[in-house]
Amino acid sequence: MKVFQTLDLRQQRSLMILFLAGLLFWSSITTLLPTLPLYLNHIGGTKQQIGFVLGCFSMGLLLSRFVLVPIADTKSRKLVLMIGTSVAAIAPLGYLLLKSFILLMVVRSFHGISIAGVTMGYTTLVADLSPPGRRGELISYMSLCTPIGGAIGPAVGGFLVAANGYVPLFIVCSTLGSASLLFSIFVWEPHSIVGKNSDSHQFEQQNLWQILGSRRVLVPVFVMLMVGLTFGTTVTFLPLYIQENSISLNAGLFYTVRGITSFIIRILTGRASDKFGRGVFINSGLGFCLLGMLTLWTANSSNMILLAAIFGGASGGLILPMMITLMTDRCPPDQRGKFFSLCIGGFDFGIAIAGPTFGFIAELIGYRSMFAVDASLACIAIATFITFSDKDLPHSIRFAFGQGQDTYAVNH
Repeated sequence: MKVFQTLDLRQQRSLMILFLAGLLFWSSITTLLPTLPLYLNHIGGTKQQIGFVLGCFSMGLLLSRFVLVPIADTKSRKLVLMIGTSVAAIAPLGYLLLKSFILLMVVRSFHGISIAGVTMGYTTLVADLSPPGRRGELISYMSLCTPIGGAIGPAVGGFLVAANGYVPLFIVCSTLGSASLLFSIFVWEPHSIVGKNSDSHQFEQQNLWQILGSRRVLVPVFVMLMVGLTFGTTVTFLPLYIQENSISLNAGLFYTVRGITSFIIRILTGRASDKFGRGVFINSGLGFCLLGMLTLWTANSSNMILLAAIFGGASGGLILPMMITLMTDRCPPDQRGKFFSLCIGGFDFGIAIAGPTFGFIAELIGYRSMFAVDASLACIAIATFITFSDKDLPHSIRFAFGQGQDTYAVNH
C-alpha cells in the first residue's frame, strides 16, 4: 500500500472516494447475480428466455460504449462515471414494475449502460492517477472494489430473497446504486489527460475499428471475448445448474468465495506485475479459467462448486486488472477510453452472447456438458495468448511466460 504515499493528498482523497463509489456500485450489481436468474425462472421464463434477458445486459453495455468513449477521452471521465452510477440507481426499479419478458429485456439493456459507464470512467480515472512505474500495483489495489463488492452483493441478495422475497432485493439494489452516485459526485478529476502527446499521434486519427485491427489490441480483445463467454455462462446459468442437480448450496456463496479469492489474488500480484510483466499473470489467469470450467463440468457436490469458485476468483483476479493495466501500457493517456472500451468490450460481448448462445446449447446437451464447451473456449484463449500476444511468436512466448518485455508498451 506504500504506493499511495507517493501521491499528493488530493489524489489520495479522490482515489478513496472513487474506491467507495466502485464498491457500492459492484455491491449493487452483484446482488442480482444469484437471484435474477431465479427470479426470471420464478415468473415463468424458459431457459432461452432467461438467457436472452440476461444477455441483453451486455448488449446495452456494448452499444453505449460507442457513445461514452468520446465523452471519456475528450470531455470528462467523471461524467461517464456518473452516467453509469445514475443508471445503477434507476434500473433495478424496472424489474419491480415490469413482468413482460420483452420489457424486461429493455430494462436489462438499460441496466447494462451502468457497467459501461462505471468501468470506463473508473478505470480511466485510476489510470490517470497512477504513477507509471507502479501502475500495476495501484490498478490492482483499486480494482479490489470489484471482488469485495462481488463478495458482499451476492450474499446480501441471496439473504434478502430467502428472508423477504424479491421486492426488498430490487429496492436495496437501487439504494446501493444511488449511494454510489452520491460518492461519484465528489471525485476529483485531473484535467491534463485530454492534452495530446507524441505517442497519441498514431492513434488519434483512427476510429475504434482501425485500432481494433492492430495486433496490440486485437489479441487481448479476442482473449477477453473467450473469457467473457465462460464468465457469462457461469453468471447466467450456475444458479439453475445447482438447482437442477439438487446440490445443497446457496448460489450466492459461490460468488462470495470467488470474490474473496479474487481479492487475495489482486493483493498479491499487482506489484509483482510491475516487475515480471503482465503476460505471465494473464496466462496464469487463463489457466485458472480452464480449471474452473473443468471443475464445474464434473461437479457433483457443494465442495466441487466452491472449488470452481476459487479457480474462478483466481482467474478474474488475474485477468481483469492485468488486461486493464496491459491496455494502459499500450496506449497514450488521451486514447485510454478507446483502448479500454475495446478490450473490456470483448469481455462484454462474450457475456452478451453467452446467455442466448449457451441457453440454446443447454437446451440441447444440458447444463453440465455446456461447461465442457466453456473449457474448450478457455483452451483456445490460452493458445491464442501464448502464440499471438506480442509482435511475433518468439516474443509472444517469452512475454506470456514472464521472460520478455511487452514490445507494444508505450512509454509515457
